Parts: sequence; structure tokens; C-alpha cells
Amino acid sequence: MSRRVLISGSVAYDTIMVFEGHFRDHILPDSVHMLNVAFLTPRLEREFGGCAANIAYTLSGLGGEPVVLAAIGHDGDLCLQRLEALGADTSPVLRCPDRFTAQAFITTDLSANQITAFHPGAMNEAHRVSAARAALGGAAWGIVAPNGREAMLTHARELSTAGVPWLFDPGQGLPMFDGAELRAFIESASAVAVNSYEMQMLAERTGWNEEQVASRVQALIVTHGVEGSVLFEGERRTLVESVPVETPVDPTGCGDAYRAGLLYGLAAGWSWLDAARLGSVMGALKIEHQGAQNHVVDRDAVAQRYETRWGSRPW
Repeated sequence: MSRRVLISGSVAYDTIMVFEGHFRDHILPDSVHMLNVAFLTPRLEREFGGCAANIAYTLSGLGGEPVVLAAIGHDGDLCLQRLEALGADTSPVLRCPDRFTAQAFITTDLSANQITAFHPGAMNEAHRVSAARAALGGAAWGIVAPNGREAMLTHARELSTAGVPWLFDPGQGLPMFDGAELRAFIESASAVAVNSYEMQMLAERTGWNEEQVASRVQALIVTHGVEGSVLFEGERRTLVESVPVETPVDPTGCGDAYRAGLLYGLAAGWSWLDAARLGSVMGALKIEHQGAQNHVVDRDAVAQRYETRWGSRPW
């Protein structure tokens, strides 16, 4: 049985800056119509990022088999070399010599709030990558994560046609789609994963609340940060507790790490609850490190944290 996971999403560079204060103290609610603010950010790091690359990084560390469905620009070779060294399959990746690789510029405050500017670059050509062709090599699961608009639409359709179960993770790509398009994604997906803010936006655009979304998929996962996540399976609702974090450093990429843990479990045939619990472990591990791809994924250490939280080892 194949354990390959087809990951449609971005490969990007993240420029992460830390504002040693709180945005709320500098953004006046009655002046947002004429917003003009500047944040001094003494700390700056340039990191590897992008949803597909972040998920592939953690999934590879767990021993999974990620296949990256993405596009890069003329400056993206370092991203590919890194993923290939980790064991990810990057053969479907499209190179666009006339574009930059997607780039995110992220400013984080001391409350872990983030303001992000994103340049899509080559990501807008990712629909030229064939999920259908990748599926011919076998796949246990797929995920449609934030990518170019046309890529998300195309890969969702191709995964469904190929009979590959897939997770819809709209993330920051959610505003690109209207209610009808989002409803179509949900009705063809096997599962949906969003954070609590994205769930509110999804509900506003589709007219469907959590229970109505959950009724259309195998599972709905809504993450709530330190409060854990909620797993909906039909009419059953289960709280998945968060895993204690030793020292929080940077939230960038936590959602992607969670999804990597979730997909590892699903590809291995685990229950939704066990897979979501592994997601919680990976999210906690990631937040203890700067950037989205600097946490070391040690399987023994992961199993120990899982056992400490839930009383049994995942492997």
C-alpha cells in the first residue's frame, strides 16, 4: 500500500521579522482608514518556507513520503536541494526561469500576532503541475494547501478524479474564492483543516457552520492555538488537547507542522483522533524553533512527547 502524500502548495522563502512590542498598541481602531505605521524589527531571519515545503519537511522527518506539487522561480534551487536531501519527491516541481520563487515577508509581535505580505511569483504557474500524473505513482492521501488560485482548483479536481482522498486546507488562500467555489471544494474533499479565524471566514462565505461543513466530509479539524484543536467526525466532536510547549519562539509554520503530523497518521491508516494528536505534537515542536523548517524531527523524541500527553506511543 502506498504511503505517498501529494502536497499541492507553495514553495517559498520567508523573511521573518520580530517586532518587540504589540501591534495593538500602535494600530488605532478609529484610524484604520488612513493606516500609516512602521515597526522597528531588530531581529530578522530569512528562512525556507511555503506551505508545501513546510509540510514536506516535517513529513519527511517523520518518515513519510511527501511528493511536492509546486512551482519555483529562478532563485528556487536551494529550496529544491534542501527538500531532495530530506527525501522528498520534487520531480513534479515546475521551474519558471522568468519568475521569482514565492516570498513571504512576516512581522511577528510579542503576542505571536503576525502581519504578512506575500509575493506569489512562480506560484501562479503551479496549475501547470499535474496532480493526475503524480497520482499515477500511487498515493495514500493528498492535500490542497495555499497555492496559486488555478492550481488549487485544478489539483482538487485532479485528486478527486484520480480517487485520491485529500485534505482541503485553504489557509491564507481562502480570500481568493467565493462562496460557491468554497462549497465545491468542501463537497469534493475528504476532509477540511482550518484555524478558528479561517473557520469564521469559511462560514461567512459558504453559509455553512462547523456542523454543516463536517456533515459533508469525513472530518473537519479546527485548530485553536494553545487551546488545542477540535475534531469533527460527522456529529461527533472531540477536543484534541494541545501539547505543552517548553519555550515558545515563533509560530510561523505551526499549522503546516500540524498538517504534516495529521497526514503522516492518515497515510499510515491511523484513526482521525490519533493522527490529530500527532499533529498537535508536531505543532508544539515547531513553535519552539525559529522559522518553519528548523525544528529537528526525532522520531523517538516525538513518540515520547506523544506518550507523555496521551499515555501511549504512536510507534
